[in-house]
Amino acid sequence: MTLPAAPRDEALAQAADLRAGFDYRTAFELAPIGLVLSRNRLMIDCNRAVLAMFGAEREQLVGQSFRVLYPTQGEYERTGERIVASLDVDGRYADERVMRRASGELFWCHVCGQSLDAQDPHAAGIWSFEDLSSLRTLKQEFTAREREIAALLIQGLTSKLVGKRLGISPRTVDVYRARLMRKVGAATTAELVHKLLVG
Repeated sequence: MTLPAAPRDEALAQAADLRAGFDYRTAFELAPIGLVLSRNRLMIDCNRAVLAMFGAEREQLVGQSFRVLYPTQGEYERTGERIVASLDVDGRYADERVMRRASGELFWCHVCGQSLDAQDPHAAGIWSFEDLSSLRTLKQEFTAREREIAALLIQGLTSKLVGKRLGISPRTVDVYRARLMRKVGAATTAELVHKLLVG
């Protein structure tokens, strides 16, 4: 329902007054989800939730490459390529992946990003990080490629789509999926996904 012009104008004026006294830096710092501002895959600022999630001090992250949050160099590079290839028309990207805390502990993380320039996705952006470890734990030792394939299988992608996303053949995806199934003791892909989700 749309408000009549006079009440709407009054509501907009009140909202403007509230914004004038609002400290956006405090909102960024105290946001209940991890936030990172980036330029060319360097973290130029992050909030307290990111520091707590990754168990890091500000100096360990600000000014550093996102690489420090990834288990391996290969995962960092391949994720960067996927972001460029998968941005939607509005410059947004989202996925679930395994990340690495400062202690070395690996954990599942939901990551969403907004590029400020869809034509140059890594030039500048804002990224949110949500720790999924209370919902999903890593109990198995997976290789970097197994982690990537597991993350995409959880999203419901077929072998063909996983292969396309990772730039490998569907047959290679099937080989990795079979390895994952053996590691977690799953008889079907659905059981594999269930075990990955519940840890």
